[in-house]
Amino acid sequence: MRTVAVSLAILALAVPALAATIQGGPTRKPYVCSDALQYLITEKDIRAGAQKLQDIADANNGTRVFGSTGHNATVDFLYNTLKDTGYYDVYKQPFVETYSAGTGSLSVNGNALDVSIMTYTPAGSATGPIVYAEGLGCSAAEYPAEASGNIVLVSRGTCTFGQKALSAKEAGAVGLVIYNNVAGSLSGTLGEAFKDYAPVVGLSKEDGEALIASIKGGKEIKAEFKVDAITEHRVSFNVIAETKGGDHNNVLVVGGHSDSVAAGPGINDDGSGIIGILTVAKALAKFQVKNAVRFGFWSAEEFGLLGSEYYVKSLNGSKTELAKIRAYLNFDMIASPNYIYGIYDGDGSAFNLTGPQGSDVIEKDFEQFFSKNKVASVPSEFNGRSDYAAFIENGIPSGGIFTGAEGIKTEAEAAAVGGTAGISYDVNYHQAGDTIDNIAWDAFLLNTKAIANSVAKYARSFKSLPAINLIQRRWDGDVAQTLKRNKKRANEAHVHSHSGPCGGGEEI
Repeated sequence: MRTVAVSLAILALAVPALAATIQGGPTRKPYVCSDALQYLITEKDIRAGAQKLQDIADANNGTRVFGSTGHNATVDFLYNTLKDTGYYDVYKQPFVETYSAGTGSLSVNGNALDVSIMTYTPAGSATGPIVYAEGLGCSAAEYPAEASGNIVLVSRGTCTFGQKALSAKEAGAVGLVIYNNVAGSLSGTLGEAFKDYAPVVGLSKEDGEALIASIKGGKEIKAEFKVDAITEHRVSFNVIAETKGGDHNNVLVVGGHSDSVAAGPGINDDGSGIIGILTVAKALAKFQVKNAVRFGFWSAEEFGLLGSEYYVKSLNGSKTELAKIRAYLNFDMIASPNYIYGIYDGDGSAFNLTGPQGSDVIEKDFEQFFSKNKVASVPSEFNGRSDYAAFIENGIPSGGIFTGAEGIKTEAEAAAVGGTAGISYDVNYHQAGDTIDNIAWDAFLLNTKAIANSVAKYARSFKSLPAINLIQRRWDGDVAQTLKRNKKRANEAHVHSHSGPCGGGEEI
């Protein structure tokens, strides 16, 4: 296991005031500094925090998905832990969002095919032949008369999945199978909840074309189609904690998401991020700060960054409140088993997506930290894929670190950091296997110390960041919002909007 060595000489300089306080000396807390804060970050603490999340998931059907009892227990754990320090003003911020989840299956003549449900699909089941609709299914007239009372197969294309599902229901179909028009599997969203859709699953191009060949060849087909799904409004909560001390007109915001996907406990995604942040928050309580630090634990990230967007929108009515936020740091997946030390590319030098003014400074801080600890780091695309999106869309300097999700580790990365090239950074990404047994503890510990380093720096001073310029912030925010709109159009009807990608890297 790789660990970070800290010399006794450095510790002797870094923590004398803290040691005196702990041993019953002066009661006045020392001002925070990086070495002293890092010293208090231990593997024992992050393991205990991760175990707590695992225990919560185990007691709640293996998940901490937003709006569930598992997520509510996570919220309570975070709130109570922070409240118990006495160091923070802590509150839960409620909001209501639509939850949609389920499973789908399709078998043909006893052979199971690989299908995915569409977000917002209703539940339903049917047994019988499959009717092929040779049109694209964008209106009821494009479905044959035989569609009524049967399962229908139609191609992706021209109109949205939602329009196909509405038209299929109007034509009387009891189940809809949309096959891809490009190679590979198909999943997506119907776009809006609570509309009169036929139950829908997505199918690969290859399986769809094989079915069409069988149908046109006159082969008898007996299909079993089933969708178990739920769509409902759920109340969920962000947890916000701000230091009682420090300058509340100059605030560092540090955040990560507290929810998992429905499929698993999410101990890396994003249990690692929130436990890293929580561990730093508890340690920070032993110090004074010059600038206020606000910790945000965002709900419903996996359903489209909903909690962080709600929070920032709650501040949008006040330019004064937004202007108080000097920087935002995001931590989403910091303990991937086949990890990289990824740093959001704030200066745009690697991916040509530049963060708001000051993001380059935050990136450089993390680069210097990893260089000092003699480990290689790599840039990670700053593409709005995690909870920093709402902040950069308001021109707030942002940054963070990321150890990788479903992307594939390269030979160069394996040579620099270790691990295995040719497989994903986290093979358990968005799966039931994202448990405490599949965590890279060395990366988890070093990244939590990286959080501590940046928190300590900005809790003392923002002098390395540019002064707030509201005109520049508006410009930077407009640029980020334009990129977001362009990306949304480019990926329309393809992104997994309710099992969303986390962290950084290429968007699915």
